[in-house]
Amino acid sequence: MELTATSQPPALRPFAAAWMFVRRWPIIPAAVIIVLILMGIFGPYIAPHDPVIADARARHVPPVGFDLCIGARCKTGTWTNPLGTDHVGRDVLSRIIVGSRISLMVAAISLIVGLIVGTSVGLISGYMGGIFDEIVTRIVDIWLALPFLMVALLAVLIFGQSLTVVLLLLAVLSWVGFVRVVRAQTLQLKESDYVSLARIAGASPVRIIWRHVLPGVINSAIVIATLNVGNLILAEATLSFLGAGIPPPTPAWGVLISEGRQYISTAWWQTAFPGVGIFLVVMSLNFLGDWARDRFDPRLRQLN
Repeated sequence: MELTATSQPPALRPFAAAWMFVRRWPIIPAAVIIVLILMGIFGPYIAPHDPVIADARARHVPPVGFDLCIGARCKTGTWTNPLGTDHVGRDVLSRIIVGSRISLMVAAISLIVGLIVGTSVGLISGYMGGIFDEIVTRIVDIWLALPFLMVALLAVLIFGQSLTVVLLLLAVLSWVGFVRVVRAQTLQLKESDYVSLARIAGASPVRIIWRHVLPGVINSAIVIATLNVGNLILAEATLSFLGAGIPPPTPAWGVLISEGRQYISTAWWQTAFPGVGIFLVVMSLNFLGDWARDRFDPRLRQLN
């Protein structure tokens, strides 16, 4: 028998209803993403301190509730710097808040470049077939065979370390995953009866792709975009950690982890809190992707 809120004892019905609501809708992942968006948009205005200006006298102040003792000198965390300070006295909370803008830019690149360019190329390649499909498929295979980190390091050596170079690298990386999935679904849909009838009725290829094929693949493209955002955020953090990403002193979560790795035995908070931020965002995006797949794919839709 299906368990519902009304089938529970009266005292447990509010808890059962709340549990079913949380199962049905991704409340916590959506809240994490909303916080990321708000921090990315209003970060410079809500950060309690300037994320770039250093203060050597406030170096390695621990978070609230923790103490740091080196020799006879001890420091106690205060609410002035709730998450502590880094090795040059910059507020960790402020750098995390402002650094979330980089993650938001990465998410926007995935949704714009990957969703639009990757889906369009996959649709055209799968529907047109022939030599164009062969060329696109080989390009995707070649790109997937290249080690991304090596290509990124080479690009940084040639063009220099900058935010623009990192965003362009991630844009080039983001569209490939869409092409294969969208192309495979397009190859199936273009043989469907309703597409054949539209072709017999005289519809142009552009109209068939736009009106008949695209609605059948857009759900999968949205799910891929949601999952791809997390991968790109990890890629940006990896590049920044290796010194080939966002140049300092621009605050980015990968930069924060890279700067604090040599102090992790004493000032663990400098790397721990940005790492927790990356973990929460990536996991929330993965959960949202799974939820979107279950909701929008008729073959996997879950109504319970």
